[in-house]
Amino acid sequence: MNSLKKYLPIALFLGFLLFGLDAFMQSKPSSKNARVYKTVKQYSPYYLEKRFGGLQIMNKEDPEFKEKPNNMTLFKEFERLEKEWGKKHLKMENNMLIILDNNSSQLSTLPLQNQKEIDFIHRYYGI
Repeated sequence: MNSLKKYLPIALFLGFLLFGLDAFMQSKPSSKNARVYKTVKQYSPYYLEKRFGGLQIMNKEDPEFKEKPNNMTLFKEFERLEKEWGKKHLKMENNMLIILDNNSSQLSTLPLQNQKEIDFIHRYYGI
């Protein structure tokens, strides 16, 4: 029984450390291609806004849209909204990314320079 008391603080510390690392890994946003994401982000209606209680997701087109997910799910929810928007407003043709508005008219084009950018578009936006 004495040996159990001796190792209990160490076991508790390791348990909390593992739970903390797991929570951190689950809430971490996915990696993005900087050039492509920065360009597409200009046209995406979703953005993060700082508020007193943390961050909230806002929409440029709808001032009534406000989502206040907890810190654990914030980036996953933001990515879900961006992917949903990207499936409707992004199109790829001949290594060119075409950005469309709500009426399906072309806003901009972005030439994709390498395979990593093409893979990012397929993986992140699902197109």
